[in-house]
Amino acid sequence: MARKTANDDLLAPLTLAVGQEELLLDRAVQEVVAAARASDADTDVRDLTPDQLQPGTLAELTSPSLFAERKVVVVRNAQDLSADTIKDVRAYLGAPAEEITLVLLHAGGAKGKGLLDAARKAGAREVACPKMTKPADRLAFVRGEFRAVGRSATPEACQALVDSIGSDLRELASAVSQLVADVEGTIDEAVVGRYYTGRAEASSFTVADRAVEGRAAEALEALRWSLATGVAPVMITSALAQGVRAIGKLSSARGGRPADLARELGMPPWKIDRVRQQMRGWTPDGVADALRAVAEADAGVKGGGDDPEYALEKAVVAIARAARSRGRG
Repeated sequence: MARKTANDDLLAPLTLAVGQEELLLDRAVQEVVAAARASDADTDVRDLTPDQLQPGTLAELTSPSLFAERKVVVVRNAQDLSADTIKDVRAYLGAPAEEITLVLLHAGGAKGKGLLDAARKAGAREVACPKMTKPADRLAFVRGEFRAVGRSATPEACQALVDSIGSDLRELASAVSQLVADVEGTIDEAVVGRYYTGRAEASSFTVADRAVEGRAAEALEALRWSLATGVAPVMITSALAQGVRAIGKLSSARGGRPADLARELGMPPWKIDRVRQQMRGWTPDGVADALRAVAEADAGVKGGGDDPEYALEKAVVAIARAARSRGRG
């Protein structure tokens, strides 16, 4: 979710939304507009791009009104404003008009940094809208979306939703809204699976997760569902390979905190936690057997065999058996 400064007055003279996550930037604007219209239903909202804010335009928009109406002026991509317009904005920051809220959206990079610094020096209410590139950030976003509407979702459900939808925050927010509208009570992993397991990436990794956990029957069920919904067999072998390799990498790594192992192995910390749970029961010989099974399946899927589906089923069973190799003898 977007992070705000201590000054959280939505009707402050200046709001500065910094970052490149479009959904969070739009929400920062919507919050201010909603607060302004709650205070004055006739609030005038002007939403401008840099080419629309020419020198002198801001002065016109912020000049005293005969009717003293409330106004919200939104300036998008403020880092792209012309030098002359930036002078206008900086001059305005020194003497903001009453009943007017200026919302500057800035990407946060080096371009236009002088305006960014000036806005902060003027005491802007700041909203951080960083691009969410890490799975852990998207997971926190999903949890926050459920909390914001007062609904309960299990950690497994939140993770399944991130795995299913991917990195698009708008899609994640939409998925949360759909689940909240359609499902009563606590939202769990099974519910998310019913709604989103048909996605190719999600279903292929579901097969892999169940296989490396030693849950052969569930892995085979997920495999048949994936194939029935059009998932390419090569995607499934890729997911199986990634799952087994992650087990092997973590089992041979030195012990340590998830953050340290994440740096060492090139995995996100949340995946370290998941693989740790999955690797119980595995042995080095089991990893080797599973990798051979994946290689055989890959050859079968890519033309080395007559029945790709059978090759995948055989690999899934072999991996699930390898996952229970500790304790066998």
